[in-house]
Amino acid sequence: MNALSLGLGGVLFPVAVLLLVLFAMSVRILREYERAVVFQLGRFWKVKGPGLVLLIPAVQKMVRVDLRIVTMDVPPQDVISRDNVSVKVNAVVFFRVVDPQRAIIQVENFLMATSQLAQTTLRVVLGKHELDDMLAERERLNIDVQRILDAQTDGWGIKVTNVEIKHIDLNESMVRAIARQAEAERERRAKVIHADGEKQAAAALLDAARMLSQQPEAMQLRYLQTMTQVAGDRASTLVFPLPMELLGTLLAKKPLPGGE
Repeated sequence: MNALSLGLGGVLFPVAVLLLVLFAMSVRILREYERAVVFQLGRFWKVKGPGLVLLIPAVQKMVRVDLRIVTMDVPPQDVISRDNVSVKVNAVVFFRVVDPQRAIIQVENFLMATSQLAQTTLRVVLGKHELDDMLAERERLNIDVQRILDAQTDGWGIKVTNVEIKHIDLNESMVRAIARQAEAERERRAKVIHADGEKQAAAALLDAARMLSQQPEAMQLRYLQTMTQVAGDRASTLVFPLPMELLGTLLAKKPLPGGE
């Protein structure tokens, strides 16, 4: 009896150890932001998680997928704008996996695929715009790149949430050209403002002349006021204005007989 018990104990102990090892191999614990794409004999079975997941050893395999938003830095890209200006542009892409099954089955490495697609899309989209658009309308370009990326990665079970163009690097010659352009633009605005002021002043003088012409007394008062202002200056030269009507009367007179 003792020999039989010892024999059974010697057999059951390795079996128990084997079962314990198999159980340990079959247990997986997934975090809240993780999912498991389970394959059974090489074929897709189901998506499990989060929490405790039990697998059949040697029959079922799983691939972990992180559902959190991934921040991917797009390396600087050489872009030639529509007006033939060469610039270096880098950006950052925010995306996450919304369908773990397609992210694992449809593409070999969804991180690498999304990175390469972001680089090519950035070059294509920015190459359709001029340099001024890149510098002034960056928000619209972000939306365009995000929309194209989201549409192309939808079949991979990936959602592109945002794209931000971080920096547009210009060479020194282009920076100097932009500075000259900005200076010329400021000079143009100054000349336009000055011309507009002259136009408004001329219009105001015209209105004043029309008002004075309607009342000769007002013209005489204005003449006396001008004389008062001239007399108040401490200048060595005194300018005495004569009315045009008086000069016209003198010039209109005929010369006296005898040349006098």
